[in-house]
Amino acid sequence: MSHHDPHGEGLPDHSPAIDGGTSGQDLSLLPDRPAEPVSDPGIAPHEPRPTDIDPIMERRAERQIAMLFGGAALLTLAFCVAYFLIDDSATFAGYNASNFALGLTLGLALLFIGIGAIQWARKLMADHELVEYRHGAASTAADRAESIAAFQAGADESGFGRRTLVRNSLLGSLAFLGLPAVVLLGDLGPLPGDVYARTVWKRGVRIVKDVSGDPIRPDELAVGGQINAAPASFFESEGPDGTVTPAEYEGHELQIEKTKAPVILVRMTPDDITPAPGREDWDVDGIVCYSKICTHVGCPISLWEQQTHQLLCPCHQSTFDLADSGRVLFGPAARAMPQLQIAVDEEGYLIAADGFTEPVGPSYWERG
Repeated sequence: MSHHDPHGEGLPDHSPAIDGGTSGQDLSLLPDRPAEPVSDPGIAPHEPRPTDIDPIMERRAERQIAMLFGGAALLTLAFCVAYFLIDDSATFAGYNASNFALGLTLGLALLFIGIGAIQWARKLMADHELVEYRHGAASTAADRAESIAAFQAGADESGFGRRTLVRNSLLGSLAFLGLPAVVLLGDLGPLPGDVYARTVWKRGVRIVKDVSGDPIRPDELAVGGQINAAPASFFESEGPDGTVTPAEYEGHELQIEKTKAPVILVRMTPDDITPAPGREDWDVDGIVCYSKICTHVGCPISLWEQQTHQLLCPCHQSTFDLADSGRVLFGPAARAMPQLQIAVDEEGYLIAADGFTEPVGPSYWERG
C-alpha cells in the first residue's frame, strides 16, 4: 500500500498498519518479532502480589476462597430447607416469605461461588503480563502447539491439582447446586398416581350444565342432542371463589380434579347402544355420559356427530364411538373414552350412579 503524490508517483507508506501492523502484508516478509516486547518507559514496573511472595498470605487467601465455596454449599442447603419448611402463605416485610427465602439463599450461593472464583484468579493464579499479536489467518501448527502448552501451563499455575482445599470446596459447592434443581421438580406437579386415577365424581353427585350450573332432566335432551356438563359441586356457593372444596381434595389436587371433571351427555336411540359387559344399565333412556378429556394428550372434546355416534378430538383427530363404550375408531389415542354410569335422583335430575371406574385424562407411561 502506498500514498500517491499529485503527480502520480508512489511514495512509501509509513502510516501505522491495522491489526498490530500486519493487515494486508505478508507476514513472511516482516522481520522476526522480538521474543519480549519492547518496554514502555511510561508503564510502571510490575509489582508482585502479596500472595506471590508471602506463604502466609497465600494460605489465608486459600482459606478465604474455601470459606466462600463452603458458604455457597450451606446456602444451597438452606434453600432446600426453606422450600420444605416455609409455608406458601407466610409473609416477610410485605413479601411472600417463601419466595424471599428461596431467592435470597440461591442468589447468595451463586454470588459466593462467583466471588470465590474471581478471588482465586486474582490472588492465586499466575500473575504475569502477556502480549498477544493479532493474525489475519488461521493459526499455524506451531501456534496451536504453543496454545496447548500455554493452557497446560495455566492449569499447572492455577494449582487446581495442587491446591486441594480450594479445588474440593469449589467442586463441593457446584455439586450442591444440583439440589435446588431436584427440589424444584416438585413444582412441576404431582407424580402420576392416585391424584390422577381418581375424580370428584361419585354416587349421588348431580350432573349440571357446565355454563349455568342448572341441573338436567332426561327430557331436556332429545335424540341426537348433546350437553356439556360438570359436577354440581363446582357451582355450589361456598367460599370467596364461589366453589366448594371437597374435604378429600386440597391445593393443586383440587385444580387437577377441576380440569378432569367436565363430561359430555349425548342421547341416542337405546337400540343403537352396544354396551360393554357389565354396563347394560349405565345409560338413562339412551342418554350416556362420557369424560370430555381425550385419552391421548388431554384435549377437551365436544365435536359430536349424531348420525355416526362418533366423538372427534380437534387436536389430533382421535375418534371415539360413544355407542360402543367409547371405543377408539381412529387416531393416536390408545384408550377408550371413560364412561360415567348415570341415574336419576328422586327429584328427576341426572346424577352419577358411581364414580369413574377407569383413569380420566391423558395417557402416560403407567397407563399404556
